[in-house]
Amino acid sequence: MPQALACNGPQLWMGSWDTERLYGIDREHFTVFEEANAPGKPVGMVSVGDELRVVVSENGDADNRYIRRFVPGHGFKTHDRLPCPDDTGSFLAYDGERLWLSQRFNQRVLELGTDLSVRSELKADAQIIGIAWVEGSLYLSLWYGRDKGGCKIGRANADRSAIEVVCSLPFAAISLTHDGSRFWSNDPKATSVVAFAID
Repeated sequence: MPQALACNGPQLWMGSWDTERLYGIDREHFTVFEEANAPGKPVGMVSVGDELRVVVSENGDADNRYIRRFVPGHGFKTHDRLPCPDDTGSFLAYDGERLWLSQRFNQRVLELGTDLSVRSELKADAQIIGIAWVEGSLYLSLWYGRDKGGCKIGRANADRSAIEVVCSLPFAAISLTHDGSRFWSNDPKATSVVAFAID
């Protein structure tokens, strides 16, 4: 089942929770051009230049969360492993300078320093099941529960003190990335990768 997603130019990278592997996918033909074993279950990831940063769940039931560095064509770098704050983290976004890490059940997004120290925090009112930076704005996939509104896409305001809901989705959008024109996410019920645009 698809879990983590990241766009990198014409490529889409997908991480599978079940197989514990990353897959490089050519978006135009939707064919796999690279596969790599992950050091655990890939939860979320983001493109950082020509590389990826991946949140990985390690040590089985202990579910320790680390941010790992992955270089396409070379794999995971063994010694590039930093623990997530409070040993919890789900999805990643990159604003061109800094990483942002969501903590799904803590309902917050953390702005991280280079050593993964917390620089700022954005609180949400729902579980955060995906984040992405698009044209200077942080977008969030928010899960309110089946009986309380389902999945909505929110956008943080300019000073990141509040989140405005911009649309609702008919599925729980797990992971969120953007290719320059469209968002990509996972529909877990259909075990599908979905592309969509927001007007």
